[in-house]
Amino acid sequence: MALDKDTLESLKIDRGADAGRYAVGAGKRWRKPAIIVGVVLVLAFLMFGRGKPLEVETAVAEPPSAAGAVLNASGYVTARRIATVASRTTGQLVEVTFEEGAIVKSGEVLARLDDSAVRAAWKLAVAQRDAAGRELAELQVRFDEAARTRDRTMALLERKLVSQSAADAAAADVAALQARLAVARSNVQVAGARVAQQQQQLDDLVIRAPFAGVIVSKAAQPGEMVSPISAGGGFTRTGIATVVDMESLEIEVDVNESYINRVVADMAVEAVLDAYEDVTFAAHVIAIVPTADRQKATVRVRIGFNQLDPRILPDMGVKVRFLDAAAAKVKPPQSWVPETAVVDAANGKARVWTVKDNVATAVEVQVGAARDKLVPVAAGIAPGTTVVVNPSKDLAEGRTVKAKAAG
Repeated sequence: MALDKDTLESLKIDRGADAGRYAVGAGKRWRKPAIIVGVVLVLAFLMFGRGKPLEVETAVAEPPSAAGAVLNASGYVTARRIATVASRTTGQLVEVTFEEGAIVKSGEVLARLDDSAVRAAWKLAVAQRDAAGRELAELQVRFDEAARTRDRTMALLERKLVSQSAADAAAADVAALQARLAVARSNVQVAGARVAQQQQQLDDLVIRAPFAGVIVSKAAQPGEMVSPISAGGGFTRTGIATVVDMESLEIEVDVNESYINRVVADMAVEAVLDAYEDVTFAAHVIAIVPTADRQKATVRVRIGFNQLDPRILPDMGVKVRFLDAAAAKVKPPQSWVPETAVVDAANGKARVWTVKDNVATAVEVQVGAARDKLVPVAAGIAPGTTVVVNPSKDLAEGRTVKAKAAG
């Protein structure tokens, strides 16, 4: 069947309209491969842009104990103020107000003794003082009356209205009452002193802390007898508690007299407690006790902590390192690194290159004077950190490196 002209025209393909559609589809098809290529190029740059891993020589930062010390010693933590608290008088405990570990203030009540007998004596003394006072008041009234009578009698004597004997008798009464009044005043003073004495005995039955500190031992319980002196049989306590002033803690070490010339006053010291071997406490020499132990051939040295810590307790074992002047410029050094690991020190901005997971990182540090080819570092480099020695100019932040131990 023949087709007309209009039908044939409708069957033609419009190349111009499809060209744009095909161009858009082509762009979409090529966009994803382009992204993949870009990622590959970035990864290639990260992997190879900086070149192959740089070979560097490394060393390990040493702990403070490894350098800087002119002398090592061991000793114990001691307290300059420590007291065993006891009663001033013999008596039976009726109350104990503390337990071990309690923090007490100066003058705080720790215990009380039975005060029944002493309190009765105190009440008697108070009654006697009051009676003496009343007697004094009575004599004062009688003295005042006698003085007025004497004055009237002397006036009458001048007028010749009484005899001389009457005037003398009136004067004698005044003198006698004046003497009795003096005695009464003395009795009042004695009675007051007796009351004060009994009050002191009452106060002595209350046991108080001699200074602020911590109770480290409790040696008596209510019902036990305590005394300031030792009694036979072993049933009487001579002390009830031990108080330590924790602010007075220091270290005492015995230094061999052959090496005492290395120690001087105010010398910097590092202390490590046996209980906390990973913690270093800064300290200093307080004094060198000017006597030697003939049997041990040692000299005692007192060392004070620069700052006290709750972990420091009396009688703890401690090891100390006496630092020389160079090492003391950094108090205390956190670690020691080889002198060749420190760069740019002349500009006041010392740096040390560290290596972790084969990546180099620059760390700014504060250093002291070198000693035995080692430099003390105050902070930033912990003991055990891998550091680069003799770093080259090719070393950069984040550079991948291949570490080898320095020869």
